[in-house]
Amino acid sequence: MRIDMPRRLISLAFLSLAACSPTQEVSHKFVSSYATVDELFWPADHDTPYPFTTSGEISCVYYPDFGIEVYFEPAGYSKDSSIGTPLNQAAQKALKKAGMTPNVPYNIKKGADLSEAIEVGLKLCVS
Repeated sequence: MRIDMPRRLISLAFLSLAACSPTQEVSHKFVSSYATVDELFWPADHDTPYPFTTSGEISCVYYPDFGIEVYFEPAGYSKDSSIGTPLNQAAQKALKKAGMTPNVPYNIKKGADLSEAIEVGLKLCVS
């Protein structure tokens, strides 16, 4: 029994190390999230006017190739087959590389300041 004990300890130590090792490299990390936005509630948390013509979702997606991509999708269009309106350069570059174009109605107010909307999206993927 004493002879088997070191083997068991070594096996147990190996298994615990293997179980704690990450299965994916950091370069393959994927994160996504979304926040519902509405013109009625926007002024409570933001200094800039509501930048969209309708309520919807600001979403973020993180792929290591371009960084955090931020999109807007009008209410009722957040489905797997919809491609939101890109709000930042990372999202624009990702869509261009993939040969994709937004297929939801373009609902950004003309001349709107998107800085706070982009900030909302960036915070979603960081937290």
